[in-house]
Amino acid sequence: MTKQLKDGEEFTLGSLHVRAIQTFGHTSSSICYYVQDKHNDERVVFTGDTLFVGGCGRLFEGMPQDMYDSLNVKLAALPRDTKVYAGHEYTNSNFKFARSVDGDNSDLIAKAVRCAALPITMPSTIGEELDTNPFMRVDQPALQKATGKTDPVEVLAAVRKMKDNF
Repeated sequence: MTKQLKDGEEFTLGSLHVRAIQTFGHTSSSICYYVQDKHNDERVVFTGDTLFVGGCGRLFEGMPQDMYDSLNVKLAALPRDTKVYAGHEYTNSNFKFARSVDGDNSDLIAKAVRCAALPITMPSTIGEELDTNPFMRVDQPALQKATGKTDPVEVLAAVRKMKDNF
């Protein structure tokens, strides 16, 4: 590596416009890459270990507030049709957990059933994650009820602890 990107730095590679998004939480140096193709108006985000389909990375070096900001402020602000490519294929185990804390979520149930039959579940989209991922739904009554918390950061911390012990 000749230059480590910082939050918001951008570069172009052919028709691809790439922006670095600093996403602390899993680690203190995590960067996601948001890529827009100028020719076909497609958007993707490579999320590494920050955002998984139906889940998020463990909080190794970051705090719950860091992960909340990464998921629910920065990544949630991307267009809903942005395709999500995560660093690992944990989808089906993530959905087993998600259904334990958000079991009445019809979007989650439908996506979990669809993904259960697939060997590869990516890409997802930011919109699908906002609708199904418990770590991006921390403002929803079902998650607040499951955790006994109302502050979204505290809900995220409680859901992450529950997932760690699932």
